[in-house]
Amino acid sequence: MELEYFILFLPLLAAFISGFLGKFIGHRSSEVITSLFTSVSAILSILVFYKVMDQSYENNIIISTWLNSGSLNVNWSIKIDALSSVMLVVVTLISALVHIYSIGYMSHDPHRSRFMAYLSLFTFSMLTLVTSDNFLQLFFGWEGVGLCSYFLIGFWFKKESANTAAIKAFIVNRVGDFGFALGIFLIFYLFGTINYEEVFQQIPQTSNKEIVFLGIHLNAINLICILLFIGAMGKSAQILLHTWLPDAMEGPTPVSALIHAATMVTAGVFLVVRCSPIYEYSQLALSLITIVGMTTALFAASVALAQNDIKKIIAYSTCSQLGYMFFAAGVGAYNVAMFHLFTHAFFKALLFLGSGSVIHSFKDEQDISQMGGVWKTLPYTYILMVIGTLALTGFPFLSGFYSKDAIIEFAYLRGSTTGYYAATIGIFTALLTSIYSWRLIFKTFHGSYNNKKLDIKSMHDSPMVMILPLLILAIGAIGAGYLFKDLFIGHNISYEFWGSSIKFLKPLSQDHPPTWFMLLTPVLVVISIPFSFYLFVKNKNLVEQIVEGNKSLYLFLKNKWYFDELYELIFVKSLKKAGHYLWKKIDVGFIDRFGPDGISKLIKILSLKAVKFQSGYIYQYAFVMLIGFSILLTFLIIK
Repeated sequence: MELEYFILFLPLLAAFISGFLGKFIGHRSSEVITSLFTSVSAILSILVFYKVMDQSYENNIIISTWLNSGSLNVNWSIKIDALSSVMLVVVTLISALVHIYSIGYMSHDPHRSRFMAYLSLFTFSMLTLVTSDNFLQLFFGWEGVGLCSYFLIGFWFKKESANTAAIKAFIVNRVGDFGFALGIFLIFYLFGTINYEEVFQQIPQTSNKEIVFLGIHLNAINLICILLFIGAMGKSAQILLHTWLPDAMEGPTPVSALIHAATMVTAGVFLVVRCSPIYEYSQLALSLITIVGMTTALFAASVALAQNDIKKIIAYSTCSQLGYMFFAAGVGAYNVAMFHLFTHAFFKALLFLGSGSVIHSFKDEQDISQMGGVWKTLPYTYILMVIGTLALTGFPFLSGFYSKDAIIEFAYLRGSTTGYYAATIGIFTALLTSIYSWRLIFKTFHGSYNNKKLDIKSMHDSPMVMILPLLILAIGAIGAGYLFKDLFIGHNISYEFWGSSIKFLKPLSQDHPPTWFMLLTPVLVVISIPFSFYLFVKNKNLVEQIVEGNKSLYLFLKNKWYFDELYELIFVKSLKKAGHYLWKKIDVGFIDRFGPDGISKLIKILSLKAVKFQSGYIYQYAFVMLIGFSILLTFLIIK
C-alpha cells in the first residue's frame, strides 16, 4: 500500500477512535493514539517531500470514483506534486506538534478526548483539501476544515463568547464560500469538468471568452478568478472578511496554533497558487489580489499595535503575514508566497504555542498589561518566544528574513505601479510588525511584574510535553529559510522543483534590487529592537504621552478600524430588524394566523359548538340525525 494512504487516513482513524471510543479507552489513551498517528503521518509526509525533492516524484492515486453523472466525473484521489508535498509537511508536522502540546495544555480539561478527536478530524480535512485533484474534493476539505474550526473555536461551549466566536467564524466564512461555490459552478459550466488538469488545459483557448453575469458582460477568466479569490479571502481572513479571526482566539490556544497559524488560514493562499494556470491569464484578478493583500498586511499590523490580548496580537500578526503571501501571489511570485507560507508555519505556531505557555503559567491571564518581569521565571518560554519573534520580524538570517524580504524584493522587481506600492507597504508593515512584536515580548517578560492575582514566586515554566514542540518549531524558525530558500525560490532549482504544480507565463525577474533597497528592511527591523525597548520598558511615559496626543488614532486602532461596529450597524442590526418584522408580521401575523394557529382555533371553536349536542336527550340526537339524513339525501338527489 502506498505511503500516501497512511498519511491521509491515519488522522481520520485517530479521530474515530478518540471520538467514539474515548469514553472506553480513557483520556490518556486517546491523547497517545491521536498524537502517535498524526506523528507517523508527519514522518511519512517528510519522506514523500524528500522523494519529490530528490526524484521529482509525482503521483495521482485514485482511491475511488466519487461522482459519475453525465460529463461530471469526479474521483476521490491523492494528488502528490511539489505543491501538495509542501502542504503535507506543513499540515502534518504542525498538527503532530499541536497534538503533543495539547497533552500538557489540556491536561485538566474533562473533555480532552473529544478535543483530540476534533484536532485529528481537522487534520484529515486539511489533508483532503491539499491532496485533491479536482475542485469538488477541494471544496469538501474546505468545508470540512470550516466545520472543524467551528467545533474547536466553540470547544468551551459553556462560554458565551466562545459560542459567539464560533458562529461568527462560521457565518463570515459562508460569505466567502458562496463566492467560491459560484466559481466552481462557473468552471463546470464553461469547461464541462472540475478536474484540475482538464480545466487548466482549456484555459488558454478560453482566455478571451465573455460571459453575462448579473446583466454585465465580463471576461470569463477574470470572473472565475475573482470568485475563487472571494473564497480565499474568507478562509484566509483578508480585509473585509477578516473579522472572524481575532474573535476565534476564544478557542483553546492549541487551536489557534493549528488553525490560525499554519493550516486552515493558509488554504486560501494554497488555492490561489494551485490555480496559478488560471490566474496567470487574469491580470485584473492578480492586481486585485495584490491590493487586497497589501491592504490587509498594513491594516492588521496597525491594529496589532494597540491590542493588549496576547493571542489577538498574534492573530492580527497572522492576518498581516497572510496579506504578504497574497500580494506575493498577486505579483506573480507564487513560489515566494509558498516559501513564506512554509517558514511562517514554524515561527507563528511557535509564537502561538509560546503564548499558550505564558497563559498557562499566568493561570489563563491573556492581558499583557497584567504580566511583565518574568523572563527569569519562565526562561524556556522566553527564549523560544524571542526566537519566534526574531523570525517573524525578519531578523537577518532567520527564516522570516529570507521569505519576507523575498516578497518585498519581487514586488519591487515587478516594475509596475502596483508592485512599487506593494513593496513600499511591505517595508512599512515590516517596521510595524517589529514594533508590535517586541512590544509583546517586552510587556510580557520585561519591566515590572504587574499581576495582582498571582505571586511571582508561584510562577513556573510549562512541562516538557509543552516545551518540546516549541523546541522543534524553534529549529524550523531558525533554519527553514536558509535551508530551503534555493529550493523554493532559487532561479534554476526552484523551477525544476515546482515543475508543473505552479505555472509561470513569464519567468520571474532574475535581477537584484539596488543594495540600499535590500538593506532597508533588515536595518529597520534591527533598529526597532532598541527603539521598542526604550518605548515599552525604559520610558513608558512617552508611550502614554503619544497615546494622549493621538487619542482618536489610538481608539481607531484599538477598535480595529471600527469594522465590527460598521458590520453591526449595516448587517447585524438591519437583519435583526428585518427578521423581527418577518417573524411578527409574516410568520406570526399571517402564516400562523391563517395556517396552523387559525386551523387549530377553528377546530377548537367547532368542537366547543359540537359538544353542546352531547346533551343526553334522545329527541335532540334524533333531530341531529334527521338533519344529517336530509343533507345526505339532498346531496344524492343533486348528484
